[in-house]
Amino acid sequence: MVDIQRYSKQNIKNDILSGALVAVALVPEAIAFSFIAGVSPVVGLYAAFIIGLITSILGGKPGMISGATGSVAVVFVSLGLWVKQHYPNLDTEALSMMVLHYILITSILAGLIQIAIGLLRMGKFIRLVPQPALFGFVNGLAIVIALAQLPFLAPAHMEQYHSWIEIMQASLRENYVMYIIIAATMLTMQYLPKLSKAVPAGLVAIVIITLVVYFGHIDTKTVGDMADLSHVSFPHFVLPDWHLLLSWESLTVIVSTAVIVALVGLIESLLTLSVLDEMGGKRGSGNKECVALGIGNATSGLFGGMAGCAMIGQSVINFTSGGLGRLSSFTAATLLIILVVSFSKVISAIPIAVLVGIMFMVSIGTFEFSSVKRLKHMPKSDAFVLIVVTIITIFADLAVAVIAGIIISALVFAWKHARIFSRTHMEGNKKIYELDGPLFFGSVTSFNEQFNVAEDPDEVVIDFKNARVMDSSGAEAIDALTEKYRKAGKKLTLRHLSEDCKKMLTIAGPFCTYEEDDPTYKVAHDI
Repeated sequence: MVDIQRYSKQNIKNDILSGALVAVALVPEAIAFSFIAGVSPVVGLYAAFIIGLITSILGGKPGMISGATGSVAVVFVSLGLWVKQHYPNLDTEALSMMVLHYILITSILAGLIQIAIGLLRMGKFIRLVPQPALFGFVNGLAIVIALAQLPFLAPAHMEQYHSWIEIMQASLRENYVMYIIIAATMLTMQYLPKLSKAVPAGLVAIVIITLVVYFGHIDTKTVGDMADLSHVSFPHFVLPDWHLLLSWESLTVIVSTAVIVALVGLIESLLTLSVLDEMGGKRGSGNKECVALGIGNATSGLFGGMAGCAMIGQSVINFTSGGLGRLSSFTAATLLIILVVSFSKVISAIPIAVLVGIMFMVSIGTFEFSSVKRLKHMPKSDAFVLIVVTIITIFADLAVAVIAGIIISALVFAWKHARIFSRTHMEGNKKIYELDGPLFFGSVTSFNEQFNVAEDPDEVVIDFKNARVMDSSGAEAIDALTEKYRKAGKKLTLRHLSEDCKKMLTIAGPFCTYEEDDPTYKVAHDI
C-alpha cells in the first residue's frame, strides 16, 4: 500500500507528473494492443486501467507500470483464430462478441493461475534467469519496442512497393511531418533534463507539440485517427459466457491459452521487476507481484478487459521521469481512464509522432549498450546465451526466449561441472581417494572412472571433504560403487558425508564414518 508518511512534497510532485506522462503514453499502446488481440480498443483501455490500478496498490515493486501488453495480446491472436474457425456461421458482430467472451474467460483463469503461483511462493524462481539471458531479454525487448513504432510510419498502399528503399522513400514523402515531430520529441527528451528536471521532458514534449500541431493546423496522424474514443465509459461488471467451459474442446483451448498467458505475463513482469531492481538498487517482491498481477487480470476479465502484465517501456519511462513510488503508477492508471472518459477530444488531438518519439527514446534507454562491449570479454557460452535470447525475443516469444536462455545456461553449467577429480595416497595398507568437485547426475560417469575396484587394496577410504553430493543420482552412484567393493570382498569406508546424504544411502550407509567436521548441506532428491 502507499506509505503516506514517507512521501515528501517532492516525491508527490514527481510521482504525479511522471504518472501523467505515462497515462498519456498508455492510451495509444492500449488501443494498438487491442487491435493485435482482435477486440475493441475499449478492452485494452479497461485492462490498462484495472490491471494498472490493482498492481499499483498491491504489486511487489513501487512505480512499476502494468497494463495491456503486446506479448500477452499476441497469445490471444491464436485464440481468436481458433474461435473464427469453429464459429464460421456467425456474423461479424456476433463473432467479435464470441472472441471477447473467450478472451475474458481466459484472462480470469490466467489470473487465478498467477495468484496460485504467487501464493506458492514460486516467484523466486526468476532468480534462475542468468544475467546474460536478462541482458538478452532487455536488448531484444528494446528492439521490439522500436520495431513496434514502424507501422505508424508506413506509407499508404505499402504493398505496391518492391523494396525497403522504395518504402523508406515513400514514407519520407508522405510522413515527413511525423519525422520532424519525432526528432523534436527526441531532442526535447535528450536535452531538456540537462536544463531542468522540474517536469518530465516527455510530458513537456507532448503538451507543447500537441498545441503547435493543433493551433497550427498541421496535418499529421493523431490518436483520434486510431480509434473513436468519444463513447468510452467507466468499466462495469461483465459476466462472461461460462457455458463455453462446458464444451471439452473449448475448455481445452481456453485452459491451454490461459496457462501460456499466465506464464508469459509472469515472466515479463518478473523480468521487468529485475530490470528496475538493477536500475534502482532496491529489491522488489516477486511473489507479491505474482499475486497482484493475478488479481488484476482476473478482475480485468470480470470488467470487460483482457489480461496483461508489466510494461517495461512504460516502467522505464516512469522510473527515469522520477516516478519511484506507488503514487506514480496509481496516478497513471486513474488518470488514464479519466482522460479517456472525460477528455477524449484532448487525447484524440495528441500526434502519434510524439508518442513514437517517446518510445524510441525508451528503446534507446532500455538497450544495454554495455552488454555489447562486454561480449568479447564474456565466456563464449554467456555471449551465446545473450545473443540467442535477444534473437528469440525479437522473432518469437518472450517466454520461449527466457526459457531457452535458462536451459542453455543450465546445460553449459552442467557440462562445465560434469567432472569430479580424485587424488590418491596410501595410509599404511589403506588407499585414500580424496575427491574434489560436485557429484550430481552430470558427473556420475566421471566419478565412476576414478576408481579401480579390481586393483585396489583390501581397505579403501573415499574422502568427500572437498566434494559435495548434489542430488539423488550422486547418492545412487555411491551406493552402486559400495556394492562393487562389497562384492569384491574389500572394506570400504566413506568419510565426510552430510547427514542428509547418509540418510539417502541404502547400501553405503553402514560404511559411512561419523566425524566432527562432517558437512551439513542438504541433497536434492525427488519427493
